[in-house]
Amino acid sequence: MRKKKKEVVNVVTLGCSKNLVDSEVLMRQLDNRYKVTNDSNDPSDIMIINTCGFIQDAKEESIDMILSAVEAKKAGLLKKVIVTGCLSQRYKKELQEEIKNVDAFFGVNDLPHILQTLEVDYKKELVGERRLTTPSHYAYLKVSEGCNRSCSFCAIPLIRGRHISKPFEAIVTEAEKLAVKGVKELLLIAQDLTYYGIDLYQKRRITALVQRLSEIDGIEWIRLHYAYPAGFPEELLDVMRDNPKVCRYLDIPLQHINSRILQSMKRGLDGRKTRQLALSWREKVPDIALRSTFIVGYPGETEEEFQQLLDFIREIRFDRLGVFRYSPEENTAAYDLPDDVPTEVKQEREERLMELQQQISLEMNNEKIGKTVKVIIDKKEGDFYIGRTEFDSPEVDNEVMIPVEGKNLQPGKFYQVKIIRSDFYDLYGEVQPS
Repeated sequence: MRKKKKEVVNVVTLGCSKNLVDSEVLMRQLDNRYKVTNDSNDPSDIMIINTCGFIQDAKEESIDMILSAVEAKKAGLLKKVIVTGCLSQRYKKELQEEIKNVDAFFGVNDLPHILQTLEVDYKKELVGERRLTTPSHYAYLKVSEGCNRSCSFCAIPLIRGRHISKPFEAIVTEAEKLAVKGVKELLLIAQDLTYYGIDLYQKRRITALVQRLSEIDGIEWIRLHYAYPAGFPEELLDVMRDNPKVCRYLDIPLQHINSRILQSMKRGLDGRKTRQLALSWREKVPDIALRSTFIVGYPGETEEEFQQLLDFIREIRFDRLGVFRYSPEENTAAYDLPDDVPTEVKQEREERLMELQQQISLEMNNEKIGKTVKVIIDKKEGDFYIGRTEFDSPEVDNEVMIPVEGKNLQPGKFYQVKIIRSDFYDLYGEVQPS
């Protein structure tokens, strides 16, 4: 008897790396019953869309993807469309009323129910296992769910719930499994990374966790994403400075520098303390790469307050920077404030801030010319191998471009590379003899 052909499930992930980890866990659970893919262009029988609901642009992208999948289903190209993730968690009722022909809507913690809909039993023995969608040499490692902060602009606690730390040993076990698979770089992620452990152990344990993960054979880089400034554990900087496996890289959204705005945002620090904190990071780890994000056009933001933000960025010289235009989110504290900064002013401030950062980035990249740095190769693309230094995270930061001609470099391996030229967001280098 001919074996029945497996149906294809396409898991499409939108939004942040935390969503990506959720999708990878789902894909591992589906592995035996279905053929699983994660490219929205791949032909499939069933599409699962893991949505983002963070800001307006992300919501629109998620809705467009759902509508596209529904049209594909109407055309007979899909049998089922299933929607999960943050947007579905927050707006399930509205989505059900507005978008027909979706087979099921699920929230962020509905993995067993998604599996049940697809006639798959939830396998407890697979806890801590994922089907990696990143290159095999790096993986995101989620250390907690949710957030206890009450930032006035942010809906994430409404969507993801309160902070829940993963048990220490469970994280270590997951990391060990990743290392066995060939992962060399762990990117630690959470909504509030530095809060890790308080709920389970009554104290912050992120420093101890990072130190323990660095002891795993095969792990060579550990990178820290999404720390929170208030209550930042200073001892984490000591580990970053002294432990060669911990990347001198910190992703810590500061959002603004004006005290009035920070107070309205409920960030827990005023402008003076925020500035002192940023300066202390540079002092303790002089070559640290700082990545941050800021919001422009927050309710009531004046030109003077925006200028304070520009001055702060000039002073600290962040290595990497992201900027969001403020958009009101239902049921957040800031939602009731007048959204009184015109759209065109928000856009103009975003452009001015990014123009400043572009110049800073170019100056800092030019300073690297002539230096030799350790680079991990991510992929080969066209005429270049594309790699990163310890100061760069995948997808969002600078890349190191190395000409392919005459070389045979391996993705996932480290090389010493001399930087020979640069532009705003990329470095160009030559591999040095080992």
